[in-house]
Amino acid sequence: MDVDSQEAVREFHSLMREVNEALKDTFQNVHQGYPSETMVRFLKAREWNVQKAHKMLVDSLQWRLDNGIDDILTKPIIPIDLYRAIRDSQLMGVSGYTKQGLPVIAIGVGLSTYDKASVNYYIQSHIQMNEYRDRVVLPQATKKQGRYIGNCVKILDMTGLKLSQLNQIQLLSAIFSIDDLNYPERTETYYIVNAPRIFSACWRVVKPLLQERTRRKIQVIYGSAKDELLKIMDYASLPHFCKKEGSGSSRHSDSGITDNCFSLDHTFHQQLYNYIKEQALLVEPVSPIRQGSVHVSIPDQDPEDRRIKHTIESELHKLGNQNGLVTALNGLKVNGR
Repeated sequence: MDVDSQEAVREFHSLMREVNEALKDTFQNVHQGYPSETMVRFLKAREWNVQKAHKMLVDSLQWRLDNGIDDILTKPIIPIDLYRAIRDSQLMGVSGYTKQGLPVIAIGVGLSTYDKASVNYYIQSHIQMNEYRDRVVLPQATKKQGRYIGNCVKILDMTGLKLSQLNQIQLLSAIFSIDDLNYPERTETYYIVNAPRIFSACWRVVKPLLQERTRRKIQVIYGSAKDELLKIMDYASLPHFCKKEGSGSSRHSDSGITDNCFSLDHTFHQQLYNYIKEQALLVEPVSPIRQGSVHVSIPDQDPEDRRIKHTIESELHKLGNQNGLVTALNGLKVNGR
């Protein structure tokens, strides 16, 4: 870091010493022994404005307290059949690590249906994956590499993306708000693969609205991107949908279901689910694990983010009109809720 950046971090530390003990306690869960590195993430998210970054972090810590986020890894989604249905409809998992030791997170954007459970369950599952990444996966990567690992690589598979999925926008908008305001700068690069025409049309409109820092992180690659991704990771760490040209986000791969990082039977999801069950027993070793979802409040989006989402909505309306699908868009609202 340069001198100005170091001074910003020192000022941030000074401000954080003034917050109440409850906020300090939850900050421990956030920074996992790396408070300065965590402050840098929030500073980057607010263009190195210390006051704005401090407010962002304090708001995030208060959100954690208000919604019991520190305890969310003690609340497994049960019964197991419900959790399996969520995993089959919210396609996301860790397929491996880059050559630099960063976790590789794969997301099946186009084939995720989000139709097997309530919105609250999908949000709970998403936050649990965030928290497991931050409290377990990244600390383990840091220990293994002998240096701080604080972010990951995300590969977004757009296979199957179509206008009929627009009823998911409210849920995806809620997830985006949670990540943007509470888990900033956790992704080094986004690789968008197998992008169909609907994505390309939106991307042309949205790209100029993004900050340069964000644009630099996003790489759109047509096709499975196997050759490009092999420059930064070994074949074993490729998501299953990138291992064959045109393979797409199939839920079962040729080499067996355990190769599918979206599946509950994949090693990552088995470790995650077992960890949550173990944590639940530590908290309540005698009482039966309670069923029911965790209700989490959705933070209000920044005005800039709302503008981008309004632009996406408008572009999708145009595409719907062009394809005679305007009826599918009737009543659609994007409001971050």
